[in-house]
Amino acid sequence: MKKISFISLFISCFFTAGAQTIKNANLIIGKVDSIHSEILNENRQVWIYLPASAGNVIYARQHYPVLYLLDAEDHFTSVTAMIQQLSEINGNTVVPEMIVVGITNTDRTRDLTPTNSLIGFNGKTNPGLKTSGGGEKFAAFIEKELMPHIDSLYAPSPYKVIIGHSLGGLEVMYILVHHPGLFNAYVAIDPSMWWDSRKLLNETEGVLAQKKFEGRSLFMAIANTMPSGMDTMEARKDTSAATIHIRALLTLNEAIRSNAANGLTFAYKYYYQDNHGSVPLIAAYDALHFLFNGFGFTADEIAEFFDLTVKVDAATLISDHYQRISNQMGYKVLPPQSLFGLIGRSLLVKNMPEQAYSVFSLYLHNYPDSFNANDSFGDYYKSKGDTQHAIEYYLKALAILENSDTRAKLKQLQEKN
Repeated sequence: MKKISFISLFISCFFTAGAQTIKNANLIIGKVDSIHSEILNENRQVWIYLPASAGNVIYARQHYPVLYLLDAEDHFTSVTAMIQQLSEINGNTVVPEMIVVGITNTDRTRDLTPTNSLIGFNGKTNPGLKTSGGGEKFAAFIEKELMPHIDSLYAPSPYKVIIGHSLGGLEVMYILVHHPGLFNAYVAIDPSMWWDSRKLLNETEGVLAQKKFEGRSLFMAIANTMPSGMDTMEARKDTSAATIHIRALLTLNEAIRSNAANGLTFAYKYYYQDNHGSVPLIAAYDALHFLFNGFGFTADEIAEFFDLTVKVDAATLISDHYQRISNQMGYKVLPPQSLFGLIGRSLLVKNMPEQAYSVFSLYLHNYPDSFNANDSFGDYYKSKGDTQHAIEYYLKALAILENSDTRAKLKQLQEKN
């Protein structure tokens, strides 16, 4: 019961902290940007989603992972909504806050196919595929033009993810095979590995056995594209055009699993209830959970913050948790600023000032230029009745950002002093 009460307190603080009022007439989930590509010889439009904390002036500037999303027209809304829900809403830290760069299409067939082929899915010649085969140029556009553009604007963290569906998934696999260092994590949702008589699939099988993929992750989703009543065992043996898509994916799955020694962190899931069109939503959700497994705190870990029998202070619990995450992601991952304030204030409410002090100290150490870190320390000292130090930190906060609430708290203390 005690654990439940601690978690209830923590959750209630999340809801209080997350309450927002929509003041504008329009709901905006991102912004439109564009870049001229010399490589592709055209202007390209990209859609940008930024975490709420990126625009919140009470926080110091943070460095976020970037998720590059192909076919933005189809998937931008759903993927950004999932990331927002899993990283911000109700205090969730299931995944990190991320920047999403949605790449819209001009010539989808050209950009998302690695080789030129006029043979369509049905095995027949399709003149509409004549521009196919530009996948290498498209990868070069991402690496040499789009990524530097995003880096110059947002100074993100070094961790990068790419998600693609269908032909987009084919391009994801092409980049993994030919440019494995370009992204840390790859998500191929029902990729079209049948393309050009399985040319990339055959190449991938050889590369998986020869190359090392240490530090790289791949999540692959397989949709149910078989005729009604058929299972995957039957599909493996089938030779008809009806199973050409899923047979290629089952072959790819077996090839990846049989080359586990190459260091690639891999997971796949077969979605028997979803077809090729419906699978992206649930697959992207599962992929995010796989890629960032263990990123957020469990209920037991949250309870430890408020457990007086635990001899380790709250700041150490936070530091140890994010050190494990840093080791997993390959770079120094700092805890979100919102988490510091929330845990610290919750500890104050629970009358655990020593623990709160350790959390606020770590907050200020990691984000010395944060208005919120200094303001939080001011609140801590105010709660302790230490007017001198409370005034000191309120003044530091106001030197970073003028804020009416903090100014009022400062004035109240100065008048009493």
